[in-house]
Amino acid sequence: MSSGSESPKGIDRKTVARVWQFSAPYRLMIVGFIILIVLGTVIGLVPTLAFRDIIDTAIENKDRSRLNWLGLLVVIAAFASAGISMMERWLSSRIGEGIIYDLRDKLFRHVQDMPLSFFTQTQTGALISRLNNDVIGAQRAFTTFLSTVIGNVINLAITLVAMFTIEWRLTLLSLVILPFFLIPSRRVGVRMADITRESMELNASMNTTMTERFNVSGAMLVKLFGQPRVEADDFSNRAARVRDIGIRSAMLARVFMVAMTLVGSIGTAAIYWIGGQMVINGTISIGDLAALSLLVVRVYLPLTALSNARVDVTSALVSFERVFEILDLSNPIVDAPDAGELTATKGNIRFDGVRFTYPSADESTIASLEDGTQRRLPARGPGSRIGAGLTEVTPSPSYVPGVEREVLKGVDLEIEAGQLVAVVGPSGAGKSTLLNLVPRLYDVSGGSISIDGHDIRSVTQNSLRKSIGVVNQDPHMFHDSVGANLRYANPTATDEQLIEATKAARIYQVIADLPEGFDTVVGERGYRLSGGEKQRLAIARMLLKDPAIVILDEATSHLDTENEHLIQQALEHALKGRTSLVIAHRLSTITSADQIIVVDDGVVVEQGTHVELRSLGGLYDSLYENLLRVDVTADQ
Repeated sequence: MSSGSESPKGIDRKTVARVWQFSAPYRLMIVGFIILIVLGTVIGLVPTLAFRDIIDTAIENKDRSRLNWLGLLVVIAAFASAGISMMERWLSSRIGEGIIYDLRDKLFRHVQDMPLSFFTQTQTGALISRLNNDVIGAQRAFTTFLSTVIGNVINLAITLVAMFTIEWRLTLLSLVILPFFLIPSRRVGVRMADITRESMELNASMNTTMTERFNVSGAMLVKLFGQPRVEADDFSNRAARVRDIGIRSAMLARVFMVAMTLVGSIGTAAIYWIGGQMVINGTISIGDLAALSLLVVRVYLPLTALSNARVDVTSALVSFERVFEILDLSNPIVDAPDAGELTATKGNIRFDGVRFTYPSADESTIASLEDGTQRRLPARGPGSRIGAGLTEVTPSPSYVPGVEREVLKGVDLEIEAGQLVAVVGPSGAGKSTLLNLVPRLYDVSGGSISIDGHDIRSVTQNSLRKSIGVVNQDPHMFHDSVGANLRYANPTATDEQLIEATKAARIYQVIADLPEGFDTVVGERGYRLSGGEKQRLAIARMLLKDPAIVILDEATSHLDTENEHLIQQALEHALKGRTSLVIAHRLSTITSADQIIVVDDGVVVEQGTHVELRSLGGLYDSLYENLLRVDVTADQ
């Protein structure tokens, strides 16, 4: 994260070049915009030149007819200038908004396609800040460039040509103070860029805090375990820093603007004084001096605006820089150029020598999105065979994000279509990792996974994931209606299909009893539902997808005995004919499996049916005995 102690950082020219690349679809509009600026500037000179002619010719010769025509010409020029100004504004906003739409759309799609490792390493608030605040800042940079920089450069160039035509010596005199505009603007621009960058990072940090603390889980954690006063003070300190930066930025910009205005005023006064001397000497006419006095304002105002625009654009380009930083993140999980569609899936799954190591933070995200704070937990040391359930019995080092450790170490499995396969083992053994590889949430580090003989890396991710339904231990629900959450798996599902799926998942009656039935909003992350209701709703959502392969990751762990019985009945019917991979604590799920896979420390140590594995007297037998004692205790 940038800080005040870092050396000033300018804007890379490559950033400007990439911004220009985004304008490619709008180049014709930009040409039209420039043409309008030229016309508008030329027409803007008409009143000044007319005023000169009125003084030197119409008044001098008492020519009323010429005076009338010149007055009419000024009125016509005013109307033409107004019309051109409106067209300029429409084009600049159309170009600027269009480019920002393209940028925001590309950024959203890029982030959405990033692998799961990106989201596990990235702070949500910081990411949202890039998608919102930084894109808006980028919009300001581009519209400022179009309307201020290009417009004033053309205005300045045409005005100087007109001044040279009238009196070249006074024109050169007006340019003597040009360095006083250019040199400070560069220095101030770099400083403003640093201030803007720090402000954006602080705002992103505050967004992260609000995102984490203002959802239901975060608010509950703060109330039960945290120190709200300390949280508020920490947030207040960061907000105060943003306030102080804002004041410093405003004062720096105002001091710079006032200084430029003073420089322009001194230049204008010099033109008046020297030009007046030239009129007295008969070198130029009064009309020439009057015209030059008006035109010199049209020189210094654009110079002041350009100097200020340089500061604004330099600061705002920081936003483009931060957006491009995300767009430059490569996505390691992409479809192969010749990827085919996985269709008519039967559900045969094969693991051949599968090895896997979680990607490090450096490979998954950027430091500014991770806030540079790496809280690394020490890997768990050796332990004894104690624990409350099937996943907490034998020693096994847990996966620690950011610590490179091979989680799976050469897994070979053959799963036939339609089989119910239970995956068991101690916590951290690699069970969830193994299942997450099937829908390509991560890619294997070595070996391969095949479905119906097709390497999953050789088919499109979309077709692969259409064939797979997943119910997690803590299923996510959007802050939307029950029906909308269900239809997320199948947008074309009819009301009858919703009813059928919810009945199969034994959740229909609960929904029917809600105030608005399927139109009832479930709340953020589904917190208006109990854990068992949310899981049954997730199972109904999976049934609506109608996949060939089902992955249940501890999907019944939150259910009491009565709910579990209902769910087991539903799953027995729903999973029939589908390949099912299940991580479960429940004895009923394990003992009824066609095949049980026992994983320990990333290796399949045992494989077979319940009866076969019990007879071996190995790890599964110990796990089962422990779980049996837990269930007996729970029943008592």
